[in-house]
Amino acid sequence: MSKAVEQAALTVESLAQSVLSRLPELTDALVATIYAQNPAYEELDSVPRQDLWRSCHDNVARVVQMIAGTDDHFDAAQATGRRRAEQRMPLDDVLKSFRLGGRLVWEALIDEARAQGMAESEVLLDVAGKVWEVVDRTSSQVAAAYHAAERYLVRADEQRRSTLWEGLLQGRADRALVQEAATVLDVPVDGPYLVVAIDNLVDDDGTTTSFARRLARLRVPSAWQVRPQAVVGLLALGTESAEVVLRVLRELVHAPAGLSGVVTGLAHVDVAYRQAMLARRTLPVGRIDVAPLTERLPEALLLSAPELAEQLVQTWLVPLRTLPTSERELLLDTLDKWVTAAGSVRRTADLAHCHRNTVINRLNRVHQITGRDVSDGGRLELGLALRAFRLFPA
Repeated sequence: MSKAVEQAALTVESLAQSVLSRLPELTDALVATIYAQNPAYEELDSVPRQDLWRSCHDNVARVVQMIAGTDDHFDAAQATGRRRAEQRMPLDDVLKSFRLGGRLVWEALIDEARAQGMAESEVLLDVAGKVWEVVDRTSSQVAAAYHAAERYLVRADEQRRSTLWEGLLQGRADRALVQEAATVLDVPVDGPYLVVAIDNLVDDDGTTTSFARRLARLRVPSAWQVRPQAVVGLLALGTESAEVVLRVLRELVHAPAGLSGVVTGLAHVDVAYRQAMLARRTLPVGRIDVAPLTERLPEALLLSAPELAEQLVQTWLVPLRTLPTSERELLLDTLDKWVTAAGSVRRTADLAHCHRNTVINRLNRVHQITGRDVSDGGRLELGLALRAFRLFPA
């Protein structure tokens, strides 16, 4: 090291030591400057004043030490980045404070140089470059620590949100969990709820966001989660009717979906979730619609008791499976219309657009194949058997 370089290093170290001797005073000045020129610290009120003071104190000390060449650690900067991420202070405002701190350190070094009669020294040019180099490096460390902490917080938030969803949908929600879920999901604790379960054809958050926005126009707050089997929506009805919400969902949703009955309060959405999933299963294969449970209760009952559904099919319709497809479908369609017409041959003929004798002949054909006389009572059973036949085609 040349004598000139050595002398310059001693000069910078001397200035730095003088600045460090005034560290509490400089920290007070920096905190006041931040509050005056960076209003986010007061507006957001997420960083306590003592926290800000300690951070400014430690970072000014480290910056000055690095300028003097006596230290090269970024522990204070990294701690500040992590802490501000946890406090949800915007990174731009954090970095602005570091720039304010760099300017204050530079001004403090100039003041000391003047006091020591070195205001015209070429050494100060080197000091200026060193100040902003250190501030840039320190700011990079702050940003890196901030982003790392932010990623961790996002993962933690997602995990907690997922835990809250699971608690609600699996019926493990105690009062504390319900209150926290209402806060995190931004939905009310009490009041009527619907749950919608949509086949998972959604691959981005934009779709559920558009659902939420459209429902918000009806003053129906909602929360959405993309699950492996389905996209689930919690819909807080408020004063809106379930019929209006169903109409809007049918406009929005272009995939098979099920809609629950109304339940009271966030604590009971597990019941509504099971109902919505069951309602979804009542839709025939390939049909795109939002199926409300209230309109598909017979199918839901059959799905809930598949062994009884199979017994109904065995009792009434199994022999029809041996027929050619065209004849089988014709007879099943006639039976559907006969049940709808409450056993009236004339009304069945009107619905099937054929002569009443044709209806009688088809019913006799069913009697011949199955051994069951449909005119001899059992219309309710036959209606359920027909629904079961559609639900369990195999």
